[in-house]
Amino acid sequence: QVQLVESGGGLVQAGGSLRLSCAASGGTFSMYTMGWFRQAPGKEREFLAAGTWSGSNTYYADSMKGRLTISRNNAKNTVYLQMNSLKPEDTAVYYCAAGRSIAVLTITPPRVDYWGQGTQVTVSS
Repeated sequence: QVQLVESGGGLVQAGGSLRLSCAASGGTFSMYTMGWFRQAPGKEREFLAAGTWSGSNTYYADSMKGRLTISRNNAKNTVYLQMNSLKPEDTAVYYCAAGRSIAVLTITPPRVDYWGQGTQVTVSS
């Protein structure tokens, strides 16, 4: 059974930064594109970023473009999301996800093979 476990969320002041991690286990992850999503209270889950395991391709949503960097450590089966210049409206539960391509992660609804359990990010003003 594939498992994705996020960590790194927490409380941060506006203007600050956080790096989220997503550790994968139980499968062959070189076949998956990894992505990050978020869901704020009362809102739908929103795509943020995706990247192939080879690192050759990345894609970012316009909503946070310029403030996000997706990266990975293949030796550790871990994908990261660096978030900078955080704003109170970035407060949400952040999820990592595994899918077959950037294309299927960016459609609505996304075709996700595996979801993590989510990590809370709270940005104070």
